[in-house]
Amino acid sequence: MDKLVVTSMRHNAGKTSVIIGLANALNKKIGYIKPFGDKLLYRKKRLWDYDAALIASIFSLEEPPEDMSIGFNHSRLLYVLDRESTKNKVLELQERVDKNADVIFIESGKDISYGVSVNLDAMSLAEFLEAPLIVVISGNEETVLDDITFLVNHIDTDGVNFKGVIFNKIPNAADFIDIHLPKIKQMGINILGVIPYYEELPRFSVHYLAERLFAKVITSTSHLNRVVKNIVIGAMTVTAAKENPLFYQENKVFITSGERSDLINAAMDTHSAAIILTNNISPSRDVISKATELEIPLLLVTSDTYSVARQIDSMEPLLTKEDTDKITLIEKMIHGHVNLNEFL
Repeated sequence: MDKLVVTSMRHNAGKTSVIIGLANALNKKIGYIKPFGDKLLYRKKRLWDYDAALIASIFSLEEPPEDMSIGFNHSRLLYVLDRESTKNKVLELQERVDKNADVIFIESGKDISYGVSVNLDAMSLAEFLEAPLIVVISGNEETVLDDITFLVNHIDTDGVNFKGVIFNKIPNAADFIDIHLPKIKQMGINILGVIPYYEELPRFSVHYLAERLFAKVITSTSHLNRVVKNIVIGAMTVTAAKENPLFYQENKVFITSGERSDLINAAMDTHSAAIILTNNISPSRDVISKATELEIPLLLVTSDTYSVARQIDSMEPLLTKEDTDKITLIEKMIHGHVNLNEFL
């Protein structure tokens, strides 16, 4: 059985996506644990980590997601477990999943230092489990160079099996490889892969929007997998809307109050990916009939238009099980840009 601890230098570097891509590309039966959860969800009177639930769902894992983590809160763990008891807890998590797995992925919290005060940081996990450590680094050119230099100069990896680095979401990846990779290799870092930035991955689906907004889906539930590229707020006259180029953008979600039938009809005529109806005002039967005919999802929410727009703007585009195109793309990018021989 193989084990891999996956961490990152910063939050939102793409650890979970890398794990999903590697798991699919290696085509092995996997296990997964995330000892210190950082994306807490409360569902059906149970607590679990979002990433744990996602991977359990995608790969049909037998282990319930609530049993893949030790805890979610520093203060609740700080005075309950010492280093030795924490190590034992982590080993127990591994034992639960290693019976049926060819490879176990252990995901750290937000970044490489997250959880160090409660002995659940990435370095401690790699030490406890005697597992190779992979660091995911992403961002623009300056951020990536800062992170790799900080890793080499200030993080002591001598006590663990440091397998190497995967650079992820790299703009202008070809230039990065030509200009910076030779210097990075001179630092003694094993480069496992350089994955370019894919603009499709940060986008979310209509289904994800509906779920996060707690929206009631009135029409076209079978078309919620559409990818959202643009958000347009409808707080103007129809004439003003039709004169605005944003109104004709493809794959847009249009947000307006439910009583604005004029704007809703105009938005449907421009083939919107979905329309969010605010203020908990249901549209007329004619609007519902037209949306059904055009196969455009209507999402009813209780909040006002401005609040919904702000909520969408602050959303983190997390991957979902329904994002099958994204999951396929992630596997392809691992095949194309990561040295899989390092993992075989």
